[in-house]
Amino acid sequence: MNHEIMNESDEERSRRRRQRIQEMKRQKERAELLQKKVFPAVMLVLVILLAAGITGLVRHGRNDAEKVSEQQLTAPELTEKELTVQELTAQELSSEGIDPAAENGDETVYAGTVSTPQSEPEIAKQPVGQNYGESFGPFPTPKPEPEAYTASATAATTGFPDKVISEYGVLIDVENGTILAQRSGKERINPASMTKILTVLTAANALGIEGEDWMDSPILDEKFTITIEITDYSFVNDCSNVGFDVGEEVTVRDLFYGTILPSGADAALGLAFYVAGSQEAFVDLMNQELERMNLSETTHFTNCVGLYDENHYSTTYDMAVILKTAADNPFCRAVLSAHTYNTSATEQHPEGLLISNWFLRRIEDKDTHGEVICGKTGYVVQSRNCAASLAEDANGKEYICVTAGSSSTWNCIYDHVELYQTWLAGE
Repeated sequence: MNHEIMNESDEERSRRRRQRIQEMKRQKERAELLQKKVFPAVMLVLVILLAAGITGLVRHGRNDAEKVSEQQLTAPELTEKELTVQELTAQELSSEGIDPAAENGDETVYAGTVSTPQSEPEIAKQPVGQNYGESFGPFPTPKPEPEAYTASATAATTGFPDKVISEYGVLIDVENGTILAQRSGKERINPASMTKILTVLTAANALGIEGEDWMDSPILDEKFTITIEITDYSFVNDCSNVGFDVGEEVTVRDLFYGTILPSGADAALGLAFYVAGSQEAFVDLMNQELERMNLSETTHFTNCVGLYDENHYSTTYDMAVILKTAADNPFCRAVLSAHTYNTSATEQHPEGLLISNWFLRRIEDKDTHGEVICGKTGYVVQSRNCAASLAEDANGKEYICVTAGSSSTWNCIYDHVELYQTWLAGE
């Protein structure tokens, strides 16, 4: 009996001991958990209180500074007129976005704007050049873009005569800006090599070749070396060419004339590489020119040659506007009106190459009731024969004719003759 009681007492002591050990473990765990949670929270509270104290001090200091500034600005002895740039330190001016060195009499230049002493004391912080085309302070006014040419149909606008074969076309009175006749003039076409009108215009504008003194431009006599990349591109795509050889050094002038007269892809690509470094970069410039002419919604080019591409398109009306714009550039007009041209002598061609604008040479003896001054043809299977030309009547009045979708080169020429005969005033 006593033995059993002794055994139970031992078991009870052992159980209690185990309970105490477990309770001690739980207390330790709670203490560690509390430490992990409470300590960061306390630190966070301290940080917040410290930040609030600093903010209050800063705000208090700022308010004091603003009160002092208000007192200075409203003090009777410091009028707005007397508060000049010289009386402010360079550090104070810089903090307000003012150039410490900028002063113009009683006017102070503030980051591209001018504030007179009578104006509000609040400083304008508009960055220089934010609004393109405006003059800021001492900066010159950019050269304004010429207004884009447009022509409109009138009640007198008619269709084409039945003799005209071309499926698309437009005839424009340039001076009056009126469409005299048209046939699907604003429907999409592939412009084929009429594209090269914009090629020479883009290159001339990029190189700054403009004005009546273009013949004195030294850049026209600079040399460009024809590469195998250019000749391979022309060969693979079965393009018409001037006939330049790989490694031949030709003048920039030769590239311009070679692009138009024989519709040379080698010359057009040479211009693109010379101006922009690649055809892709040059085409970007061409499309920028289209934006300036307000034609980007209906005309878009993917190459400078005129190869067919579903994303390379225009209208006969748009091509007329492009020709008008190019003809307004004296140099481009000279290139587009040349009947023949002899390229410069090179090692590969010691006598140069004689090239011709066959459209102008074939139409020059036809009765158009005037004279065809400029011309550029084109052909791809998808657009068939097309051409763009500018003519003058007996009184010197200009007209532009663009056609596409003719059945042959000669039929394309006769379509232009028919349209000019019908609307130009004869002698």
